[in-house]
Amino acid sequence: MSEALAGLEARLGYNFQQPERLTQALTHSSAAERRVESNERMEFLGDRVLGLVVAEMLLETFANEEEGDLGYRFTALARREALARVARDIDLGGYIRLSEGERDTGGAEKDGVLANACEAVIAALYQDGGLDAAAAFIRAYWRPMLEEDPNPRKDPKTALQEWAQAAGRPLPQYRVISREGPDHAPEFTVEVSLAGEDAVTGTGAAKRAAEQAAAETLLARLGEDT
Repeated sequence: MSEALAGLEARLGYNFQQPERLTQALTHSSAAERRVESNERMEFLGDRVLGLVVAEMLLETFANEEEGDLGYRFTALARREALARVARDIDLGGYIRLSEGERDTGGAEKDGVLANACEAVIAALYQDGGLDAAAAFIRAYWRPMLEEDPNPRKDPKTALQEWAQAAGRPLPQYRVISREGPDHAPEFTVEVSLAGEDAVTGTGAAKRAAEQAAAETLLARLGEDT
C-alpha cells in the first residue's frame, strides 16, 4: 500500500489485506484500459451494501415509523448527494484515478464521479473485510446525516407530485431536453412542466437525478420544502 493510500485507509478506518481492491475502486473508467478494470462494477455492489446497512440503521433508529416514512429517509441517505458529501468528507477526490482530460474538466469535484467512487470504496471494504468492515465505515459517516433531520424528507419528485395532487392539478410532466458528455460521464438536462407554472429544468449524471433536480427547483419556486 502506497503512503498516499495509507492516508485514505486511515480515513476509512480499515487496512486492506488486498490493496488492489482499493486501487480498482479508485479507478474511473476514463483512466482504465478496459471498462471492466474500472470501478463501475464495484459501484453496483457498493450500492447494494450501502442500501442494506442504511436500511438496518433506519430500522434501529426509528422503531416507531411506518414503512413510507422510512422510505423517504432511505432515499435521502442513499442518493448521489449523500455519497458525494461523504466522499468530500474523506477527501476522496484527490485519490481517484482519472484521465488527464477528465481531471482538467474538474472530474474530481463532480458529484457523480465522487458518488460512484464512494460506492466502489464501500464495495472494496466489503470484498476485503466483509460486511463488518463496510458497515463500520457506513455507520461512521452516515450516522450524522441520519440524525440531522428529525423529520423524514420526501424526494423532490414525490413531493412535487403530492403538491400537484393536493392543488387539484394534473401530475407533473418530465421531458429530456438534452444528453451531453462522454458515455462514462453523461449529463442529462430534464424539463418539468406543471399546469399553471412556467417549466423549469434540472441537470444530473442520470435521467432520474436530473428529474429530481428539476422537481426541486420547481418546489423552491412554489415555496415548498421537501
